[in-house]
Amino acid sequence: MTTLNRTAMAQKYKGKWVALRSDRKTVVVSGNSAKGVFESAKGKGMKNPIITHFPNLIRHFCGKIL
Repeated sequence: MTTLNRTAMAQKYKGKWVALRSDRKTVVVSGNSAKGVFESAKGKGMKNPIITHFPNLIRHFCGKIL
């Protein structure tokens, strides 16, 4: 499994919902609501868009959750 560094993407789309292509690297559409992004991605011909949200505050975690 390859690790993806989405730091730059998280900065650019801070506080937004995004639809990603299947490569999980390419943003197709972004917006303020998951439903709106999903509908826009479907309108652009995506059959199964990957929808994710980037928080306003980016926190890093390194360690083990018990």
